Amino acid sequence: MAQQIRILIACHKQYPVPDGACYLPVEVGAALHEKSIPGFTPDNSGDNISGKNKSYCELTALYWAWKNLDADAIGLVHYRRYFAKKRFSREVADEADYRQALEKTPVIVPVKRHYWIETNYSQYVHAHHEQDLTVTRAVLSERCPEYLAAYDSEMQKRSGHRFNMFVMRREIFDAWCAWLFPILFEIEQRLDTSGYDAYNARVCGFIAERLLDVWLGTNQIAFTEMPVMNTESQHWLRKGTTFLLRKLGVKTR
Repeated sequence: MAQQIRILIACHKQYPVPDGACYLPVEVGAALHEKSIPGFTPDNSGDNISGKNKSYCELTALYWAWKNLDADAIGLVHYRRYFAKKRFSREVADEADYRQALEKTPVIVPVKRHYWIETNYSQYVHAHHEQDLTVTRAVLSERCPEYLAAYDSEMQKRSGHRFNMFVMRREIFDAWCAWLFPILFEIEQRLDTSGYDAYNARVCGFIAERLLDVWLGTNQIAFTEMPVMNTESQHWLRKGTTFLLRKLGVKTR
């Protein structure tokens, strides 16, 4: 069982964060900021990809931790989105909750997000650019074809583990990062994102969300699901309207 657990909180601005020794607020994209966030750990020290934050989002904190952080288990959450103690709870999970879950399985992921009338593929295409998935599949086919079956299967499912949130024992964490980042670097090289707006330019972060289940499934890695809570309003009416517009072929970004 992991002895030291560090949960990265990806932050791009000053924001209240939970107490607890396991939590480590990390300033993502620090290389792009004129001033650092007081009290937060910048992601631009040591071996890092901080300058790629506009495309990689919270993954710049992930890469920094992979290369620079010493811990027995490492997780990733967001400044306003956390694992919760239980479903519908407004109480953020603490170290004891993570330890208990990691005693059962080596990985913790969020409860699956369900699209119901969309597949993972169609949901992505309606929200982003189809070429992102086309290039991703081509890279997998060339670099690691043993993952293609899982990729194709996941694209046809109607749910998945999202948000780039998880907690992993160190050996699993290292294996995930060692597989993920070379693939994302190759996708980044092949994709022409010159016409993308700022939202869709976050493509590497979006793709990583879809690849987690592909990797877990192919490697038959057991996981425990934990509920997720948001510290801010979810704006469900606006999200529902956006979803319907996308189904009608109206781009909302």
